[in-house]
Order: sequence, then structure tokens, then C-alpha cells
Amino acid sequence: MKLVVVSAGLSVPSSTRLLADRLAAAVGRAPAGAGVDIEVVELRDLAVEIAHNFTNGFPGRKLAAALEAVTEADGLIAVTPVFTASYSGLFKSFFDVLDKEALVGKPVLIAATGGTARHSLVLEHALRPMFAYLRAVVVPTGVYAASEDWGAQGLEGRVERAAGELAALMSGLSGVAPRKPDADLPVVPFAEQLARLAAG
Repeated sequence: MKLVVVSAGLSVPSSTRLLADRLAAAVGRAPAGAGVDIEVVELRDLAVEIAHNFTNGFPGRKLAAALEAVTEADGLIAVTPVFTASYSGLFKSFFDVLDKEALVGKPVLIAATGGTARHSLVLEHALRPMFAYLRAVVVPTGVYAASEDWGAQGLEGRVERAAGELAALMSGLSGVAPRKPDADLPVVPFAEQLARLAAG
């Protein structure tokens, strides 16, 4: 299984990258995550190529590799810092240049970091709707880490729970080919189905 981690942290060191690394490690520790191959995409390093992609329509070499990694992944961890009560512009821009079909049916764990717990709803009001629009399968547990959460009780439990959910979805969906409709099955019009039911 291949897990890709997208981190939109800007500083070095970055609390966003720290949270991303903790989540990825927890997926690897989960019973369903054994043997997972992890690749990290640092959006900070792709900022110029993302901007150029908007103006010329073509991804640079590094951006193309990152987009391909996300498209081919069995699961995704997406972590952003909170800017102006939402995801960062760099984070949104990366997913804007990603092919609109790339995340269909793909398990995604959403996470965010911020200076205060008051921004924790960014997961439900910004990230979850965005990935639902992209038709990804977002795990039930999102992880938000405010400054005071580091070293405090509770964060590690949320990390482990979310990672376990992602690993379970990845192992359940990995390598499963989509079922093709059976062309030999008869198509019964809906009105006829109702008539049969009414007749008993």
C-alpha cells in the first residue's frame, strides 16, 4: 500500500509537518497499516511551480511528480496550517491543479494546525467539504492541533484513532478493482418493478 502525506507547512521546523509525520507513523503502526510505503509531499517546495501551473497550464517536474504520487496513492493524509480561519492558499492551490478525478473514492485523513483551539472547526467547515466535493472518502476522525495541544493529553489518542481509520480504509480498498456492470442482466423498467411488487 502507498500512503502519500501532503504537508502545507511554511516554516522550518513546522508544526504542520510534525503533525503530518505523527499521523503517517501512526498509520504504519496500525494493524491494517503494516508494510505501508510512505511518501511526503512538502508544498512549500512546490509553491513556484504551482503558481506557474496556474499561468501556463503545465506542471513543472517536481509538481508533476507530486501530482502523480497523490493520484496513484492508496490513501492520503492532508495537513494544512490555518490561515484566516481556513486552509492555506498554498494548500488549496495544490488541490486546484490536481486532476478533478484523482481523489475519487480515495481514503483521506484531514488534519490542521493553528495557534488556538478556536479554529478547530476548520476541519468540518473547510477541509471536509472540499474533499467531499472532490469525491474522496474522508475518515470520520479529523485531527486538529493547537499550540497548547502539543504534549497535552488527547492529541495522541486522536492521532491513533484517525490513523487506524485510514489504515482500515486503505487495506479494504487497496487493490480492489471497480466492479463492472453485467451487460447480460436484464434491465427492468421502474414502472414494471412497481407493478410486480403491487401484484405480490
